[in-house]
This record gives sequence, structure tokens and C-alpha cells, in this order.
Amino acid sequence: MAQGKSDPNYKVIAENRRARREYAIESDLEVGIVLEGSEVKSMREGGANIAESYASVDDGELWLVNSYIAPYKQAKTWGHEERRRRKLLASRRELHKLWSATAREGMTIVPLVMYFNHRGIVKLKVGIAKGKKLADKRATDAKRDWNRQKNRLLKQQG
Repeated sequence: MAQGKSDPNYKVIAENRRARREYAIESDLEVGIVLEGSEVKSMREGGANIAESYASVDDGELWLVNSYIAPYKQAKTWGHEERRRRKLLASRRELHKLWSATAREGMTIVPLVMYFNHRGIVKLKVGIAKGKKLADKRATDAKRDWNRQKNRLLKQQG
């Protein structure tokens, strides 16, 4: 099913906009995430942040580290820890691919977007990325600015 505006259940919870600037993303992968009930309710209210988080492979399992999910006020007694490590769900083949990319090739697993899919389940899109140097960031910015300028000029002429 197509994602985006046409699907009423698809909703972006949190987006890591800085990741595309800081890293060159080689490939991306959709994974599931293990959550508690109060975390899901808090996400439905829009209380999540993945900007400073990363994913790592430890003991054959994929973990999301340092992501923030705001506390849910109605879950006073059985709330959740805001910055706990959360297990990510990926197939064994995908997990091996991620592990080999990080261990052997020196890549990083960066969360890109956290969203509710068309069935209302929380999914996380992670990217296998390599860190950019300062010159690479400047080149990307210059290219983006040139494309904007080019589009403005074409819009004025046509």
C-alpha cells in the first residue's frame, strides 16, 4: 500500500532530519520496535525524539540507544523509562548485513524516521550510513543551494 497522504493510518512520529546532513546514507531498512503500552500512547500524542539516537548490534540483537519517548501522564504507576534501550526487530539475514556493515566496514546504523504504518504499528526506518567530513557537508549544501536557485530561475522563465 502506498505510504503518505493517501493512507489515513500512516503518521510520522519522529524524524531525524540531521542524519541526512551528517551522514551519507548507503541503504535503508524498515524494522519493528518493541514498546510498552504507555510508550505507544505517548507516541500517538507526538512525544518522541530520535535525533540523538543510534542503533547497535549487541549479542546478535539490534538495539535502539538514546531515543526519547515522553512519559505518558495517565500511566502514573506503570509508566516507562524515557531513554531506555529498545529492541529492534529485524530478520536474521538483515541483522547479519547490519552487523557486517558496522563491524567490518566502519559504518553506522542511524534511525531516519519513526512512524505508524498503514496497520497502525510503529515502525522505524534505519539507514546504514558513513559519516561525512566537513568538505562533504559543504559540497552537499552547495549542491542543494544550486538546485534551489536553478528551480527559481526555471520558475521565473516558464
